[in-house]
Amino acid sequence: MTLVDDNGPGMNGDDALAAEYVVGVLPADERRAASERIERDGVFARLVDAWEVYFAPLASAYAAVEPPASVKAAIDRRLFVVGVAPSSGAVDVPSGGLWASLAFWRGLATAALAALVIYAGATLLREPVVEPQAQQLVASLAADGSDVRVVALYDPARGEVGLSRLAGEPGANQVHELWVIEGQNAPVSMGVIPAGASARLPVSDANRARLAAGSVLAISLEPTGGSPTGLPTGPVVALGPLSSI
Repeated sequence: MTLVDDNGPGMNGDDALAAEYVVGVLPADERRAASERIERDGVFARLVDAWEVYFAPLASAYAAVEPPASVKAAIDRRLFVVGVAPSSGAVDVPSGGLWASLAFWRGLATAALAALVIYAGATLLREPVVEPQAQQLVASLAADGSDVRVVALYDPARGEVGLSRLAGEPGANQVHELWVIEGQNAPVSMGVIPAGASARLPVSDANRARLAAGSVLAISLEPTGGSPTGLPTGPVVALGPLSSI
């Protein structure tokens, strides 16, 4: 009885036939028919390919070993030769019963295939464990009465804030400086923003803890080199809260 007849674990029809073909438990005539079908039936051929890929990792765990020729001969004598004379060196086997039953051996092979499918399903189809990624944060910075418009993106994985300047440039001998404001705490500098349409500022370990949803990013206008006091000295020309993406 094949898995097709037995309605094996989650398989039936052509899917089970393809699996049996790959594992090698089909009788010779059914295997020949399946081989011929592979040549003319693209859908069935793809099923066979899928099962070969499915079982391949299990086979790759074992090194190939060429058995001695005597092993195959001994197996053939034991399974299929009945009543051989003792002088031949073979072991007498009863003419009936379990050892001579093809149905028994096919049933045993089917059970082995079912166990293999269950094992493969547990090892190969297990959903991979995905490590949680730190959440990116974004802020749109602007202020009434100011032409400065900046979009900021904080990427924890890269440890930096990317800035895209949409409008507004500092004047001569002036720079824009970026600040993070956590709750009611005083602003903490994240550095002077380089000139240009886009820039990246590395985030210090101390500031990583301050960057969270709800914290505020602000840009102040400062003299060349940045604030000399550690706090904003010029007007805040843009600000906005960080939000999770």
